[in-house]
Amino acid sequence: MHPNPFDAAERAIFRRLNTPEKVQRFLDDLAYNKESAGATSRSPRRVLRDRTAHCMEGALFGAAALRMLGHPPLLLDLEAVRDDDHVLAIFRLRGHWGAVAKSNYSGLRYREPVYRTLRELAMSYFEHYYNLKGEKTLRNYSRPVNLRRFDSVGWMTSEEDVWNVPEYLTTISHTPLLHAALVPELGRVDDRLFAAGLVGRSGS
Repeated sequence: MHPNPFDAAERAIFRRLNTPEKVQRFLDDLAYNKESAGATSRSPRRVLRDRTAHCMEGALFGAAALRMLGHPPLLLDLEAVRDDDHVLAIFRLRGHWGAVAKSNYSGLRYREPVYRTLRELAMSYFEHYYNLKGEKTLRNYSRPVNLRRFDSVGWMTSEEDVWNVPEYLTTISHTPLLHAALVPELGRVDDRLFAAGLVGRSGS
C-alpha cells in the first residue's frame, strides 16, 4: 500500500479525480507556470495550493493523482533537440499505455490507454512535437521511472522544490525514436497543425 501523505482537503480533491481523463482536465485547467525554465519544480501539494504548473510539475502531479487511483507513479521523459524536453505521467490499462501531461502545446497532453508499447506511446507525440520555427524536434524516450524511489524525500508534499526528479531524468538512458539518417529528410510542421498546437498557449 502506498503512503498517503496528503491532508483531508487534498484527499478530497484527489477523490474527485477518479479517472485519468479527469486528472488531465484538472491539469488543463491549471494556469501554465510561466516562470523561466528550471526556476521551479513544485511538488503536487504546492501545485494544488498554487494552482499553477509547467510540464515537470504537471507530470509530478499527474503521477501522484494516478497513484491515488492505484497506478504506480510512473514518469516517461521525451527528449528533443532545439526544444524543451517533455515529461509524461504514464499509466497502463488492460496491457495498454496512456498518459497525462501538462503542456503549452495542445497536442502534447492526454493519450488514451490504447498504445501497446512505450515506443508506440512516444511516437504518438512525434507530429505534434515541434518548436516555434516549425521543426519536428522529438528524438528519444526514456524508460519508465517509478517515483517510489523518491518517497524518502517526500516528492508528493515537499515545500522545497523537488529537483531530485528532473535531475535524475537527465541521467538515465534514452532510446532513439527514429534513425539518424531520416532526420535530414524531415519536413516542417504543417501550418494548420502548427496553429492548432498553439491553441490556448500561454506566453513565455
